[in-house]
Amino acid sequence: MPVHQTTIVPRFGELDPYNHVNHAAYIAYFEAARCVALDDIDMSLSDLSDRGLQIVVTKLEVKFREPATARDELVVETYVHEMKRVSSTWKQQILRKSDKQTLVEAQLILGVCDSGGRPTRPPADLNETLSRLSTDDS
Repeated sequence: MPVHQTTIVPRFGELDPYNHVNHAAYIAYFEAARCVALDDIDMSLSDLSDRGLQIVVTKLEVKFREPATARDELVVETYVHEMKRVSSTWKQQILRKSDKQTLVEAQLILGVCDSGGRPTRPPADLNETLSRLSTDDS
């Protein structure tokens, strides 16, 4: 599957006094894009919850390269970089749509918990579905 793309338009409340998107807003953009990507492969968070499962972020690394402004239309690219028995590594980046400039990059490690918040090994069908978000080179 190619990299999943989600379009985001910054809102006024997400801007700092310099008219840049506040650093905290990017974390929300990444989360929204992951949720859309999961929905697009028919793995909604509510469906997982119905099965007594939760996908949780256990580690997040972010590199801020350049600021986005209120006028920028943004594209969040999302893919699963690596899958292990109990976790997966995701990579995401935010680009300015007009010039494809990479503004922010993130690498995340996600795990699966049961409904009580205890780590659990993901069912085989969950890993199989998640693999649809992997790129050919991951």
